[in-house]
Amino acid sequence: VVVHGFEHATKSKSEAWKHHKTVLKQFLTDFTSETSTSLALYVVLHKPIRDHVEQYVLLLTKLNEALKEGPEKDLVTGAIKEYMKLESFISQVLDEACFTKALWKSLGYKFTDMLCVPERRLLEDSRNLPISTSTNRSDRILLFDDVLVLIQGNSFQSFDLKLVWVDKNCREKYGLRIITPEETFLLSARDPQVKAVWRWKLNQAIRQALNGKRDFPLWGKTGEGTEPLSCRCFSYDFKLEGKFKSATYEGEWRWGKPHGKGTLKWRDGRNHVGDFKEGLEHGFGICLVPRRSEDRYDCYKCHWYEGKMRGYGICEYGNEMVYKGYFKDNMRQGFGILENFSADHPFKYTGQWENDKKNGYGVWDDKDRGERYIGTWHDDHKHGQGIVVTQSGICYQRTFHAGKMVGSGILLLEDDSVYEGNFMEDLTFVGKGKLSFANGFVLEGTFTNKSGQGLQTQGILNTSNEQLDDRITKAQLGLKQFPVEKRWKGIYDQFLEFIHSGCKEEMEESFMGFHIQTSKELRTQEYLFCQRGTEDVSWKIEDILEELVQQQELKSLHCYLEKALKSSLHPLGKLLKALMIAFQATYSGIGANRHLLTLAQEEVKYYAKKIWEFYQGLLHLALEQKGQLPTKSVDGETSDQNACSIVLPLILPCFYPELFMLYMLYHEREDDLYCQGIVDLSLLPDIKLLEFLDVQKHLWPLKDLTLTTNQRRSLIKDKCFLSATECLQKLITTVDPREKLVILQKTYEEIESTVSRVVEKDYKLPMDDLLPLLMYVVSRAKIQHLGAEIHLIRDLMDPTNQGGLYDFLLTALESCYEHIQR
Repeated sequence: VVVHGFEHATKSKSEAWKHHKTVLKQFLTDFTSETSTSLALYVVLHKPIRDHVEQYVLLLTKLNEALKEGPEKDLVTGAIKEYMKLESFISQVLDEACFTKALWKSLGYKFTDMLCVPERRLLEDSRNLPISTSTNRSDRILLFDDVLVLIQGNSFQSFDLKLVWVDKNCREKYGLRIITPEETFLLSARDPQVKAVWRWKLNQAIRQALNGKRDFPLWGKTGEGTEPLSCRCFSYDFKLEGKFKSATYEGEWRWGKPHGKGTLKWRDGRNHVGDFKEGLEHGFGICLVPRRSEDRYDCYKCHWYEGKMRGYGICEYGNEMVYKGYFKDNMRQGFGILENFSADHPFKYTGQWENDKKNGYGVWDDKDRGERYIGTWHDDHKHGQGIVVTQSGICYQRTFHAGKMVGSGILLLEDDSVYEGNFMEDLTFVGKGKLSFANGFVLEGTFTNKSGQGLQTQGILNTSNEQLDDRITKAQLGLKQFPVEKRWKGIYDQFLEFIHSGCKEEMEESFMGFHIQTSKELRTQEYLFCQRGTEDVSWKIEDILEELVQQQELKSLHCYLEKALKSSLHPLGKLLKALMIAFQATYSGIGANRHLLTLAQEEVKYYAKKIWEFYQGLLHLALEQKGQLPTKSVDGETSDQNACSIVLPLILPCFYPELFMLYMLYHEREDDLYCQGIVDLSLLPDIKLLEFLDVQKHLWPLKDLTLTTNQRRSLIKDKCFLSATECLQKLITTVDPREKLVILQKTYEEIESTVSRVVEKDYKLPMDDLLPLLMYVVSRAKIQHLGAEIHLIRDLMDPTNQGGLYDFLLTALESCYEHIQR
């Protein structure tokens, strides 16, 4: 009917008529020649079916009247309803077809060529039920079963009904607000009745288009009144000017805007896959941007906020650089790591960013030159105070201005000599300076360096000093220049912001980094503090806060913190992971230099302090959310004490390898002397050694020297005070200073119990007796790097232990160490 099929079939020239003339004539025997053949054919084809259905309805009605109440009657009643629906469906379908046919006849060829599709049906026409657009942008509005068409002069606009929304909150009295992906317009009716009919028809048409099938009957009861869904899932090509011009979006929609999961693809090769909110990228997304010059892409895996990158992300640039860190408004901002993997100029920067540039405190590894710069930056240049450590062990501190060295500095050479003054980038001395040699000589004067003539100087050489002071050879750099509070601010800021935002689940990845399941062969730090372990515990933010409130007792708090800090999913665990990366970037490899020991040691203590502060912050928030009043805040001193006694032992293993290496380098010379002393003492048998160390004879455990037939007592080794020696050897099996002190105390108790056994009574050792015995045990325990161990315990032990038994024993051990060196 719609595409004039019967007219075409009954034209005398048509193929159908020529080939089937006799059959068609037979069909039309009942019709006189006055009626048009096409109309006759139309009637012949649908009338028998309609009569047939009508007969059934009559038959079933009679049957229904004859039946008594019961299941059979209900069955027949149901059948009658269905046949009546079918009857009205046939009329509606044919009416709709005729309505559509009339439209195609009235429209010009320009429109019918574009719009006339056999299966398309006209549902409403503004000429039939008057409605207009408020801006007079159209002369006529047509509602089809799949599109809404606005005709203006010789042009038209069509909107796919699957992406049309009728705003139910429209405040206009006679208006309907129509929302489509790229424009919104108002349809105005003359009275509320017309508005209601159009609204109802639009909603029914949209709902049926979304379902992919028409109702039965067409405007019947089944879907009546049900609004179409506001959330949908379809593909659309953006055409108008705007952010998404010429992009194809495929995904979830809500009220005319991309909302939910989706994919945007542009013709130039850009694409974005991720979360959207109200028409903008919002949440996690992956964006690919092709590079103009070569066949490569920049890939951003990042968090987005209202259409811009914000929060944690990883960007893999097409030029073999990778950035892992924080963004704000599409620029690198906050803490981040930029690494260049290309062979041309490999480098790695770990530190602070501002407006896409290196700004603030950061560490730069130049892998070509084998150098590491630790210091401040401004606008992508080294600027301010900086320390440079080289692969050869040379280390210097200078002031930089826009990447260039200015003023004088201090240069620490690997042979322990120290130069203070001006020097060039290739480390040649120039101008006024003072060179202190390791043997104590000091040369002060003016230095020049002419090519081919070597280093020349005019000045005074002072040879009166015996040897250089430790304060010079072991000078600690960077302490005044980089206060510990100013380092790695970007890491703490993110965590602080997370707590201030109320620790919302959806914000966590944006602040704390996200989890990417990495394959086994990737290095553990392939993704910055965010690899997902196989964790038994699910750390959901609300569970974390709930558990914090319950675990406030010291013992359970200790277990909770231990578990949290080991987890790569817990915010505190993530914070620790980030600090580990910053620490390793500074002090591992080239950064293992004894002049940085104090810098590193105070940094680890500060980490413990910050982690304790953030634990307190989380607890405060958890209590607030439960409506409980947080306990009175503890003073700074107690807080520092808790950080030192609770947190430091838990986090120390993470930093121990780099930190202990610095202690070993710092004590290298003393430890060498100590080792030589140990070697000399180990040549002596037990009795000779006890005698040499002036241990009083009545304290010698001679009973422990059991002889075989051909042994002489004076030659036996490693038998006396064996239990104490074995106990002390456990000192290197733990990293926790507290545990090391406990081992020291047990060693003391073992010595005392051995002596009590010898003298056959309880014996409290006075200091004069303890020192030689402890020296005997130390020399037999042969602990490597004892100087480093002692210094580490002294620096990192709980301040509450100062002045107590532990402190006394540590002092005794120090004294033994110094004696053995001599």
